[in-house]
Amino acid sequence: MIQTHISKHKFTFLFLVLVFTGISGIAQTEKRTEPKWWFGLSGAANFNTYRGTTQLLNESITVPTAFHKGKGIKPYASILTEYRPNKTFGFMLNVAYDNRGGKFEEVIAPCNCPADLTTQLSYVAVEPSFRLAPFSNAFYLFIGPTFNFNVVKTFSYDQSKQYYIKDDWSSLRKTVMAAQVGAGIDIPVSKKSSATQMTISPFASFQTDLLQAPRTVESWSVYTIRAGIALKFGTGKTKPVIVVAPVAEPIVIAPVAVVEKEVQFSVRAPKFLQTNRQVKESFPIRNSIFFNAGSVEIPNRYVLLDLKAASSFKEEQLQEDQPNNLNKGRSARQLAVYYNILNITGSRMRMNPATTIVLTGSSDNHPEEGKQMAENVKLYLVNSYGIDASRIKTEGRDKPLIPSEQPGATKELALLREGDRRVDITSNSAGIMMQVGGTLTNYMKPVEIRAYQQDPLDSHVIFTAEGASTSFKTWSVELTDEKGTMQSFGPFTGDQASVPGKTILGNDPQGNYKIVMIGQTNAGVTVRKESYVSLIKTEDPKQEGLRYSILFDFDKSKTIESYENFLIQIVCPLIPENGTVIIHGHTDIIGEDAYNLKLSKDRSNGAQKIIETELLKEGKKGVRFESYGFGEAISMAPFENNLPEERFYNRTVIIDIIPNK
Repeated sequence: MIQTHISKHKFTFLFLVLVFTGISGIAQTEKRTEPKWWFGLSGAANFNTYRGTTQLLNESITVPTAFHKGKGIKPYASILTEYRPNKTFGFMLNVAYDNRGGKFEEVIAPCNCPADLTTQLSYVAVEPSFRLAPFSNAFYLFIGPTFNFNVVKTFSYDQSKQYYIKDDWSSLRKTVMAAQVGAGIDIPVSKKSSATQMTISPFASFQTDLLQAPRTVESWSVYTIRAGIALKFGTGKTKPVIVVAPVAEPIVIAPVAVVEKEVQFSVRAPKFLQTNRQVKESFPIRNSIFFNAGSVEIPNRYVLLDLKAASSFKEEQLQEDQPNNLNKGRSARQLAVYYNILNITGSRMRMNPATTIVLTGSSDNHPEEGKQMAENVKLYLVNSYGIDASRIKTEGRDKPLIPSEQPGATKELALLREGDRRVDITSNSAGIMMQVGGTLTNYMKPVEIRAYQQDPLDSHVIFTAEGASTSFKTWSVELTDEKGTMQSFGPFTGDQASVPGKTILGNDPQGNYKIVMIGQTNAGVTVRKESYVSLIKTEDPKQEGLRYSILFDFDKSKTIESYENFLIQIVCPLIPENGTVIIHGHTDIIGEDAYNLKLSKDRSNGAQKIIETELLKEGKKGVRFESYGFGEAISMAPFENNLPEERFYNRTVIIDIIPNK
């Protein structure tokens, strides 16, 4: 319903812009004096839209059923000043009364009676804006911040057959910083010869509380489309109108030479490559159970045990009872651990009798459906693990606290919403959640896994063609050994490609290779660059590597604070002097390839910076870093992308610690 409401507003906004542009085609032919300073008044209607969750109204009033959506049409009035030094650029300042009030959509209270919530949320707003007239005519655009100072914060709650309350919001920000963008047109209404000019200016704009929500609690957000009219006055000198017949002149366009940036080609290859390595991996457990669309039952891909099997379940058995292949089988092996999340939770609660948890179910159909999902998870823990029901609290929401789908999103909504249909486990107990530096995270304590890693990343040959993604259509590499046998890999479209050294060597114990990179530029020119590598297989069964992972929320590149503590306090002490640290970032398949590649690089570079800074403090020397961002590359992805949990686990940075050989 909200999306339909916003779409109507967008349509109104676009319609006004088109009307303005059409009028400007007429207005731009008029000749009149142009004052630099303008003063006036404006009035408008605010079309306010509410989103989020609102239930705690103030310290003494918490309504029984949460409100989520709403809307309202309220007045706006301002005094204004504009400075226009020329026809294109200028500045605007509005000091306004800005009413963001409205009514939330009716909900049904536990008494099975309707409940309504309205608010008169008003501000004194100071709105400085940059003004741009792109066609040097009457049509203009404006953009800038808004500073809002609250003056009215009342609400009215009406629960039929029960009671009516009118009071003030608590936790309301006295000052809110937001942003606006809009368009308008100045239509002159005074005579051309008049020294004092007057214009009537229809305008439309969009205001968002993207920077700050109106309250410091809950998740209520307000978006506003404003449509109105301004009356402006300016004083300038009259000037004669000179009519000049238009003269058509030929336009001469000089040819422009397209210069393509030279691509820099390099190869990183291990002198000695180890095709197998024993690895001890600390595998993080996401705190979410993902549900299928249209069902509130726990999906059958999660491991569910009966009372007898649950009584003998121990988390330690997950460490060894999984497939050994870390690359091709890594997804299956790790997901086999993750799919025991309910058994891990039940076992940990059984071992920590004082532990309590909160299960928050989220469903875009209705919060009640989300709560039913949470109730089914609770029922399993109670029936199979004998957990006292009073230790488990359940809640229902239409969106998780950290959703994947963001307001205004239009692409790949099915995948985003699939990730938001879940039950999240939260707890204040270190027996359940990961605790580092005295702080808790949204992730459960990791499970240690031991396995053999086949074709580890440091045994790969990395080909880097810096600038290829913009200068080349495609590129490939040809490797020729001493016998004249040639292998080809590609075509590639990014700046980097990786091939396991074992694939190149095949059954040979060693080999020397001439490498030729062949690229096709956008202009159709073939570019060739050469390099050489030598590879030697080696085996060291005693060498054991360590692997740690950092998980990220959707479209985020910054590590959360507790993970920074995790890197500093857990990972850094395990890095030996003269060792190697390989950091590789990944994303899921949602979004554009180029954006995801940059996001994965930002993730890996951010983790490396934290580790390097800490090692410098510790005085450790000789540590070699290799940092990569593979984006959504399927060949390098830790997991598949078919299920929401797989996509969530692909939003990661993996840290491999390899001791000095």
